[in-house]
Formats: sequence, structure tokens, C-alpha cells
Amino acid sequence: MKYYTVAEIEIKDRGWIPSYVKDVTRMVEKHGGRYLTRTSNFEKIEGARKAPQIFLIVEWPSKEAADAFYESQEYKPYLQRRLAGASSEMLLVAGEDMMKTARTAE
Repeated sequence: MKYYTVAEIEIKDRGWIPSYVKDVTRMVEKHGGRYLTRTSNFEKIEGARKAPQIFLIVEWPSKEAADAFYESQEYKPYLQRRLAGASSEMLLVAGEDMMKTARTAE
């Protein structure tokens, strides 16, 4: 089953971004992930919560692939710099329909 990292990011310090985007994009792909979106171009249509600066979705072939990336030693220094330079809400979401009525990515 596919899994998706869904993140909302608020930048506090932009210094970490250039190397993060360059190097982490390659790491994500190496672990089987692919960015479906990484953008500040979106429209909030519902809810009271403040919209983030950046919204991203990464598709993973499995939960294990997503976990292997996030827990890798290679990613750890980039994660630490991101956590220091931004506030994030990040979820790992199963690519399933719990009601079993919609088609989902396989």
C-alpha cells in the first residue's frame, strides 16, 4: 500500500533551504519516494487554522520506505536543520479508503 507524507511548513530561517531541497530531493527518490507537490501556490477553501507558507505531499511505495528515509543517518543532519529553521506539521498517511468505497492508488 502506498503511503503519503503530508506536511505544512512555516519558515523561520531560510538558511537551511538550498541544501535541503537539493540533497533531500535525491534522498527521497533514493528511498522510492516522489514529490507530488511542494508549493506555496494553494488556496485555502475551508477551516479556521492559518494556512502554511509551504505545503507538500510525498508519495511512498510503502510505510517501510517512508520510515527508512525519515530514520536514515543520511537524512538526520538535514532533519535537524529543518527543525531548527522551520515549524512543521507532518503526517504519514496510509493510501487507503477506510470505507472501501473509493478507488485509491495501488
